[in-house]
Amino acid sequence: MAERNRRTVRDLRRGNRARVVRRLYFDGPLSRQELGPATGLSSGSISNVVAELAAEGLLEEAGVVDSDGGRPRTLLRVAPGGGLLIGIDIGETRVRVELFDLSLTELARTDRLLGPARPQGPARHGYDVERIVNHVRIGVSDVLRDAGADPERLLGIGIGVPGIIERGGPAGATVHGPTIGWHAVPFEKLLRAVLEVPAEVPLFIDNGAKTLGQAEMWFGGGRGAGTAAIALIGSGIGASVIHGGALIEESGRSSALEWGHTTVRMRGRRCRCGSIGCLEAYAGAEALRERWYEAGGSLPEDADDETALAALLVAAFPGPGGPPPDPLAVSLLDDTAECLGAAIGDLINLFLPERILLGGWAGLLIGPRLLPAIRRHAEQYALGHAAARTTIELGELGPDAVTVGAATLPLAAFLARGGSRPSVPGQSGPAEPGGAAAPQRWRRASAASASGEPS
Repeated sequence: MAERNRRTVRDLRRGNRARVVRRLYFDGPLSRQELGPATGLSSGSISNVVAELAAEGLLEEAGVVDSDGGRPRTLLRVAPGGGLLIGIDIGETRVRVELFDLSLTELARTDRLLGPARPQGPARHGYDVERIVNHVRIGVSDVLRDAGADPERLLGIGIGVPGIIERGGPAGATVHGPTIGWHAVPFEKLLRAVLEVPAEVPLFIDNGAKTLGQAEMWFGGGRGAGTAAIALIGSGIGASVIHGGALIEESGRSSALEWGHTTVRMRGRRCRCGSIGCLEAYAGAEALRERWYEAGGSLPEDADDETALAALLVAAFPGPGGPPPDPLAVSLLDDTAECLGAAIGDLINLFLPERILLGGWAGLLIGPRLLPAIRRHAEQYALGHAAARTTIELGELGPDAVTVGAATLPLAAFLARGGSRPSVPGQSGPAEPGGAAAPQRWRRASAASASGEPS
């Protein structure tokens, strides 16, 4: 019974910390007096939690405001320097690694380019597992070095990947990505074996469309929406649907969808997934490059997806003083807009979202030109009442949204722990707030390894 009571007190303490840290992170700066009604905690609890968090370097003062006839109130915020986060986007053309502080201000970045996305049997060039793992290893080392950052300050590494993520096995997160030739790849285990970071730094691996969605819901075009669908349009296509607002509270739910492999044409083009008629086979940038080339478009044979899509848009929309629009390019993009509109109509009918956001590098490239046509087709293919309640816009966070979203994965876990350090593998539960033993154990183990002594 005594042990149960100790656990209950510990959990209550962690819960109080989490309320304060979350509220300050998303709504701060706030004064101690404002934190009371915002969190539902007593003034005594607020004072204890704030003192504890400030002593750990997780809170800092952010100015003073006058009060009505009383003493000035000190504003508090989460200290940007209270920890480090890494976000990684395993994209179609590059592996992007970014290092952030707690405010998600970028401190360093690196891009590791992949080879051209061309079919080679069941796999695609550039998606060799060993090569990707090595890119991640080097990228993480590079950003820590470039920022002069101590790996012990890392709160976690988030990674967005294409495909379906399976968890729960002894190897950790396993990736099933048939369109990139990955079948039950033990990605977490492979990364953990090579990353030069403390053992207690957690890895968060999730679908790239889901990380994009979380970033847009927290900081971009999805803010304030109860339910939103966020599309990731690049060389391939995916989507996520997020319920429960901005996921600040634990009630938020999200799911990644293989939206690119929903059928838009019966007996249609063969998709790289092996099926036929998929949305991705018509509206993904890789498919657009192939379709434009097959139609006789003016395109160098070795052009990558980004170059090809830019050339296609220029041909269809040459601008003032340019040549007349290429009718083949116009027809191809009109068909693309209809395919996207029809697939968006399915999202509307299935999930009744308040908002749909189009993101990803290709989505942001074609969106300004095709968005009116996409909206028009979506209205034609969706139920009228549902479509009238849904807005369709471009994402607001730009091409870095997947990387930012990946960094929100360890950030969300940090906020849920109330600002405590990540736990050491094998320990029960998170490390206690303020505990520095775990990083010191890693430092000792690393030193012992280097000297050949037992740790």
